[in-house]
Amino acid sequence: MQLIETSRVQEAINGFANKDVYIHLETTNGAYASHHDQAFFSAGAYIRNALVRYELGKITGNGPFRVGLKINLGWIYAEGLTHFEIDEENHLLLAGHDYNGKLAVALEISSTPFK
Repeated sequence: MQLIETSRVQEAINGFANKDVYIHLETTNGAYASHHDQAFFSAGAYIRNALVRYELGKITGNGPFRVGLKINLGWIYAEGLTHFEIDEENHLLLAGHDYNGKLAVALEISSTPFK
């Protein structure tokens, strides 16, 4: 993955607009490592292969970045994004890493289900 280039990410977001796409959205503040510190409250969210259609998508901010996808009845939103990749299957992969390099948020968009 590389640091986010807003113009490339926006172009990819625009390419998926008004089409049926699959969304992977995940957040964590350390849920995978909470057993190391019992006093730390961990929380997270996870959804994979949600089939949606968004009419408008936008990346904003100066870094870390935010992405919002306007769907029929509301929004899909991720913030804290720092890195991106467009893989060989044309998946748009966005990730936010904390100051220690650990994953804090992931938003992925694809025209085919994620494996």
